[in-house]
Amino acid sequence: MVSGYTGGQSTNPTYSTVSAGGTGHTEAAQVYYDPTKITYNGIVQALWRIGDPTDDKGQFVDRGTQYRPAIFYNNAQEKQIAEAAKQSLQDSGIYSKPVVIEIVAASKFYSAEEYHQDYYKKNPIRYKAYTFNSGRYQFIENVYGKDYELDFSQFKPTAADSVQATSNNASATKASTGFNPDTFVKPAQDELKQSLSDIQYKVTQKDGTERAFDNEYWDNKAPGCMSM
Repeated sequence: MVSGYTGGQSTNPTYSTVSAGGTGHTEAAQVYYDPTKITYNGIVQALWRIGDPTDDKGQFVDRGTQYRPAIFYNNAQEKQIAEAAKQSLQDSGIYSKPVVIEIVAASKFYSAEEYHQDYYKKNPIRYKAYTFNSGRYQFIENVYGKDYELDFSQFKPTAADSVQATSNNASATKASTGFNPDTFVKPAQDELKQSLSDIQYKVTQKDGTERAFDNEYWDNKAPGCMSM
């Protein structure tokens, strides 16, 4: 999962500009998942248990459209699943207010600054204190009670689901990043120097080599692909 911003008009948004509310972006997370392990619906069901889908003006103490809840779909199938899940949630009567979470087409996603990635791991005490004081924990516990822990075994995909979701994930990555290899034009060197860190520029543009065991991913054990 990658923390970031999406849905706005400005390019290369930062935390300071997004939190100020002037970019149109929403603080968001780009979720990568294994479609052979869980369905897209399972991801949506997990979302219900981390926020308030009845509040479209922000979330808890964080007010403003930059904090509003939303589902950014990448294809027609995701849209259909999200809308059905939203309607089912509304019909369940679990909330006393209408479920108003937005379901909108995904646009370009911008990764947030490094210090925002895995913030809850890097700052566990501050994160827990902030989340508790915001009222989030109490709200979710009041709504779901003992059903807070989602039984993910209910959302295991069929073989057909896995094939379709894998294809959708590839298309979604292309759509959300805005990258198209057929039309890509390499930026000028000055632009690359500004957008890349020193070591990123050295490795990608000067055929350099980073020191072993000296980068943020050297001990990463999450499943994924590696480009050589």
